[in-house]
Amino acid sequence: MRRSVRRGLLAGAVVAALAATAVPAVSAMAAGSIAATFTASSDWGTGHEVAVKVVNGSDAAVANWSITFTLPASTSISSSWDADVTRSGNTYTAVKKSWAGSLAPGASVTWGYVGTGAFAAPTACTINGVSCGGGTTPPTTAPPTTVPPTTTPPTTPPPTTPPPNPGGKKVVGYFAEWGVYDRQYHVKNIDTSGSAAKLTHILYAFGNTTGGRCSVGETFPAYEKSYTADQSVNGQADTWDQPLRGSFNQLRQLKAKYPHLKVIYSFGGWTWSGGFTQAAQNPAAFAESCYNVVEDPRWADVFDGIDIDWEYPNACGLTCDSSGPNAYKNVIAALRAKFGPSALITSAITADGSNGGKIDATDYAGAINNLNWLMPMTYDYFGAFNAQGPTAPHSPLTAYNGIPTAGFNSDAAIQKLKAKGIPADKLLLGVGFYGRGWTGVTQAAPGGSATGPAPGKYEPGIDDYKVLKNSCPATGTVGGTAYAYCGGNWWSYDTPATMTGKMTYAKQQGLGGAFFWELSGDTTNGELITAVKNGLN
Repeated sequence: MRRSVRRGLLAGAVVAALAATAVPAVSAMAAGSIAATFTASSDWGTGHEVAVKVVNGSDAAVANWSITFTLPASTSISSSWDADVTRSGNTYTAVKKSWAGSLAPGASVTWGYVGTGAFAAPTACTINGVSCGGGTTPPTTAPPTTVPPTTTPPTTPPPTTPPPNPGGKKVVGYFAEWGVYDRQYHVKNIDTSGSAAKLTHILYAFGNTTGGRCSVGETFPAYEKSYTADQSVNGQADTWDQPLRGSFNQLRQLKAKYPHLKVIYSFGGWTWSGGFTQAAQNPAAFAESCYNVVEDPRWADVFDGIDIDWEYPNACGLTCDSSGPNAYKNVIAALRAKFGPSALITSAITADGSNGGKIDATDYAGAINNLNWLMPMTYDYFGAFNAQGPTAPHSPLTAYNGIPTAGFNSDAAIQKLKAKGIPADKLLLGVGFYGRGWTGVTQAAPGGSATGPAPGKYEPGIDDYKVLKNSCPATGTVGGTAYAYCGGNWWSYDTPATMTGKMTYAKQQGLGGAFFWELSGDTTNGELITAVKNGLN
C-alpha cells in the first residue's frame, strides 16, 4: 500500500539549469544586435556547467536564433537543455527550441549545458551569422557586483560530492510532487539535507494513468511553478519568460550539481493506479503515451527512465483489477520495447507475502528480464485504516509472536519473490520515513485495541519521522522495527538504529539496495537516509 496522493499539494523546481555560482554577465552585444554570453556556473574538474544567455538588443522581435561555437578537444557537451544542440567534430550548433516563442526587443533567454572535463572557453562563436560579442565568464566565487534589491544573491555551491560506487547498493528515494505545498519540501531540500550526495536515484511521484494513458500529474508543481533565488538549487530566480520551471527544472539543476544522480518518473501510486486496467488492454499505446511524457523535449534530459507503481495488478487496491496474471508483464514488455535497452524501467509492487496473496496474483517473475529492479513496498502492512487495531508495526522486518496477519512482513515478501525466481540483486528493500499510529490505546506493547487514528500533522494516523522522534520517542522494538507509546497514542516507525538493522538484512540477503517513501519525512540533516546509506556500505 502507499500513502494516498493528496491532490493540491506539491510544487517544486527551479530555474533553467544555469549558474550555481553566478557572475556578472559581460556585455554581450553591440547596440541593435542579438548576442550571446557564456557563463561557467560551476566546475568540478571532471565536468562543468555553463549557462548561455541570448539577448535581443535590437528594436524588433527575433523569431529564431542559432549559435555556432567550437570547444577544445579536452571537453565536450554531455547534456543540454532549452536548446537543440548538434555536433560536428568539435563544433556545436545550438538552435532555439521549436516550442519557444519569439525573442522580444530587449528580452533575453537562457539555455545551458553540462560539459565533460574542466571548463574551457568556446571559440569562433557566432549567433545568426555574426559574432556572439560577449565572450565567456569563468567560474568564480565572487558575488555579483550589483544585485537588484529584490533579488537574493546566488551563493557558491559546496564542492560536488564524488558519486557513490557505481557497483554498490542502490539508495532510491521518492520525491512527492505535492510536497511543495503544505510541506514546503522542494528539490533544494534534497541538496541542503545532504540527501543528494547519498542517493543514487530519485523517483518523482506521481504521473497519472487515467484512461490508460500516461500524463503529467499536476502541471503547476511539475513545470510551471516559479522559484525565487533563495528557493532554487542554483541560487538564481526563475524568469517570466523561462520555458521550463517547476520541480522538473529544479531536478535538472540537481543533476547538474550531482552528476551521479538518476531521476525516474513514477506513474500510478495508490490514487492513480486505476488507469492501468485500461492500459493493459493496449500495452503498446500505453507505452507510447508514457514515452511521450517522459521524453517530452522540454524535459527529456531530466528523466532517465520510468517507474510503474501499479497497486495492484489482478488484485484490489483503491480499485480492483481483473486483467489476469499476464497483464503486468505485458505492460512492462511494451515499455521496454518502446523505451529501449538503455532506459531505466523499474516497478514498485505489492509486498503481500501471504499464501495466495497479491504477490501470487501476478507473474512478476515473468517481467523481471525487462526490469532493472523491483521494489516490494514493505511498509503499510498495518495501520489505523483498521481503526480499532490491534496495534502493530506498519513495517515489520520479520514476523513476531502475535503479528495480526501471517506473511505481512518484509522478509516474507522477499523470500516469496526470490522463490519465484527473481534475482536477489534485482530486489530493493522498502522502508518508510514516516510512522503510522492509533489513539485510545491503553497498553504499550503491540496488540492493543484502539479507538481510531492518532492525530497527524497532515492526515490522521500518519506522521513524519522528523515529527515523531520528538513528539513520541520510541519505547520499544518488535519485528526489527520500533514502536512508541505516549499519552494514549501508539506509533510505529523506523529509527536510525532499526534502519541500520534493516540494511544489514538487505546485505545479508544479497539485495540490490533499498528504497524509501519519502524524502520529506526525514530530518533536515538526513538522519534516516544517512542510516540507510551507511548501513548498505
